Amino acid sequence: MFRINPQSPDPIFQQLASQVMEAVARGQLKEGDKLPSVRELARETTVNPNTVVKAYDTLERDGVIYRRRGAGCFITGKTTNLALPERRKRLAKLMEKAVNDGIYLGFDGPALLAALEEQIKKNRKQSS
Repeated sequence: MFRINPQSPDPIFQQLASQVMEAVARGQLKEGDKLPSVRELARETTVNPNTVVKAYDTLERDGVIYRRRGAGCFITGKTTNLALPERRKRLAKLMEKAVNDGIYLGFDGPALLAALEEQIKKNRKQSS
């Protein structure tokens, strides 16, 4: 389920956290689903266990997961517990990257909007 891209500019812990959030958004992970243990995920992805801990800490801080002592980490079912200003800031950063990447690939505004709308429809279908 998790794949690390060593060529990505994103830190490995952030790649892991993002993949969990994407799986929640797509409906692949639902409320109450258990994540792999730190050791299991570190072994599966061949990363340092401290990196997995940092990813899980990030997810817990953002309200994506909760921990039960001795039982593991579980999906909360909430989208986030971040305040609206922080959510808007993160969304703006994501949109800036998507637009810049799209322009670099040679797409104009209408093509970028169409791609965004198509992705929204795709996510709705996957989470239904």
